[in-house]
Amino acid sequence: MGHTVPEALVLTTDLPPVFGPRVTRHRARRGPGPGSAGIHLPSGHGARAPGRDRGEDRGRGQGCASHLYCTGEGEPAIVLDAGLGDDSLIWGKIQPQLSKSTKVCSYDRAGFGWSDARPGRQDADAISAQLHQLLSVAGVHKPFVLMGHSIAGLYLRSYAAHYPSDLAGLVFVDGATPLQDDRVPKTLVKIQEEQRADMPWLRFLITVGWYRLQGDCTAVPPGLEAYAAWIKADSCVPSQIGVMENELDAGRRSGEQTLHAGPFGSLPVLVLSRDPSVLPSNWPPDVARGNAVVWNIMQDEALQLSTDSRRVIAKGSDHSLHLDRPDVVNAEVERFLTKLRATQASGTWTPAR
Repeated sequence: MGHTVPEALVLTTDLPPVFGPRVTRHRARRGPGPGSAGIHLPSGHGARAPGRDRGEDRGRGQGCASHLYCTGEGEPAIVLDAGLGDDSLIWGKIQPQLSKSTKVCSYDRAGFGWSDARPGRQDADAISAQLHQLLSVAGVHKPFVLMGHSIAGLYLRSYAAHYPSDLAGLVFVDGATPLQDDRVPKTLVKIQEEQRADMPWLRFLITVGWYRLQGDCTAVPPGLEAYAAWIKADSCVPSQIGVMENELDAGRRSGEQTLHAGPFGSLPVLVLSRDPSVLPSNWPPDVARGNAVVWNIMQDEALQLSTDSRRVIAKGSDHSLHLDRPDVVNAEVERFLTKLRATQASGTWTPAR
């Protein structure tokens, strides 16, 4: 059923460049926006990966190296996919706890953390194909639970549509909804577009070291102090702005690819959502309130993805539940695992095809 195993197995595999390039990393949360978790300062993979100190085996060849960090033992395994601009480090309040119950693997999408960027467009289908290949090469036992935050909600839908037999369940952490830009307040879409237009300037400021002089490249989110050295090594690399631009620009295509993904039969689905009463302080109040209403509706709609679905609202949490309310996320995912194992043990569970 699983053991508390502190040592980590870190696999970084060489994969041929399937489909396109990837995203970047940042911080400065904005709340659930039209297509992302917000614009943050990108962190980089230019520094030597701290995973070396965690037993990383980073092979390199003619393909693109991808970073996968696995801890714990047990089945079903959980695979963690971060929101826009984040990488495996963002799960620092989740992975250690869940690893006490089962095997947990977080990974860096192409261009994030210590995974190489890829050429071409990084849309939902490209990203899910790359993850499928990575997990196959790494030998992660199937079926597993796929869990993703924010924009990764689109990638979960794509993965479930293309590789249903890989999955034991899906966990959406305030996941994005396909083509949500068409439904959220137009003022919010304009804010997103303005932020996108500012990205070349942001890249310039990072390149000349302005953010580093301001001390923004050494900030560590509360509760992640144990990962401080890794976070600082993974911060303020200009090239990652271009990777984030790529994923943002592929956002509409990703929405079109996943708009009709599902329903997925009786595949267990857990929807973890932000508290609708918690409004982002850096948005106009009327925009924040309007978005909260639409976002709450879209979160409810995710329940239609399966006949075996459940939604939990994390009281007091903004968009990043895994940072604001890790206690809720960990408890609900462990409950989800317990139910999955009971179903499998009873012999009534059949993987999707």
